[in-house]
Amino acid sequence: MITSNLLEAVQVAQVANDKFFDEQLDQSETKARIIQKYFYTWAKVVGPTAKARDGKIAYIDLFAGPGRYKDGAASTPLLVLEHAINDTTLCGMLVTLFNDADANHSSTLQTEIDKLPGIEKLKFRPQVNCNEVGKDAEKFFNETRLIPSFTFFDPFGYKGLSLKIVNGVIKDWGCDCVFFFNYGRINAGISNPKVEDHMDALFGEQRALSLRETLKGKSPDDRETLILEELSQAIKEMGGTFVLPFRFKRGKRTSHSIVFVSKHFRGYEIMKDIMARESSTEDQGVASFAYSPADASTPLLFSLTQPFDKLLTDLPTVYSGETLTMRQIYEDHSVDTPYLARNYKQALRELEVKGKITADPPKSKRPGNSFADHVKVTFK
Repeated sequence: MITSNLLEAVQVAQVANDKFFDEQLDQSETKARIIQKYFYTWAKVVGPTAKARDGKIAYIDLFAGPGRYKDGAASTPLLVLEHAINDTTLCGMLVTLFNDADANHSSTLQTEIDKLPGIEKLKFRPQVNCNEVGKDAEKFFNETRLIPSFTFFDPFGYKGLSLKIVNGVIKDWGCDCVFFFNYGRINAGISNPKVEDHMDALFGEQRALSLRETLKGKSPDDRETLILEELSQAIKEMGGTFVLPFRFKRGKRTSHSIVFVSKHFRGYEIMKDIMARESSTEDQGVASFAYSPADASTPLLFSLTQPFDKLLTDLPTVYSGETLTMRQIYEDHSVDTPYLARNYKQALRELEVKGKITADPPKSKRPGNSFADHVKVTFK
């Protein structure tokens, strides 16, 4: 259970750049929408079971900021609380913990929370703390059983972000997290001996050592792919079964990402759909899982990979001679790909027309040639 003891145990990383909160940029707005949409859906999914247990779910933000940008726009902590105030179920269940290492930020956030209309409706008063992340946080989250929690890490750089903390906040039932991955700074820091300890904490000592060697002489695009791949594999080895990054780009280069981690396919499926809808472009109906103003204004430059054509080719090869339901194909094949359920249904409809699969029931007996989850597919 999350109690006031958590406030004494958790130390949180310094968020040093006040200019970050001067104005809410479109990328920040996109990031906030992704977090909020997932939290609201996650709460509805885990809520009934949590209510039958000890009646609590939690939202944890360890780098919460001051609550508002200087232009007056509310940041995620206030938006989450406003939603809870207007939701009768969340009012009685939601435990919130907000931390920031900057004393001005935490003090301002507390003031903004206190000013929210209806804040007194919440059964559990929001907790605001001011500390830095360190070994105490890793120890607490790894040794304490958490109530179902959605945790958000948004450090300015990489200090305070570690594999152990990620593992600690997702280890218990109903616990998922999203963290901010500052690719630009980490790309520069991975080979910098002055921040070696931080990189080791993020990737694991052996993996970081190997990555430094692998990255030598690689192109910028290859570096990005390798760094995100190694990060994902490190998280999976520690228990994060499903890892889903969403990239934010400036021009052709990725500046940062947010990375979702869950142990359950249902959470992965929900977040995948949300991130796909927030993508700035799609190709052949397959989302980019990236936000870039340049991509949005010049969609022809987005992709030449023809990802849907690849799906049409892969499915008959991977499942040759097998019979599975649409849902089984989707859950088995979609992990670590950009494809959504709707992409699989469209692909299977096209493969059926081409005679590469048979479906039970066949299209003549399916309303509007729909492809429901239970439809059985036999690959020839």
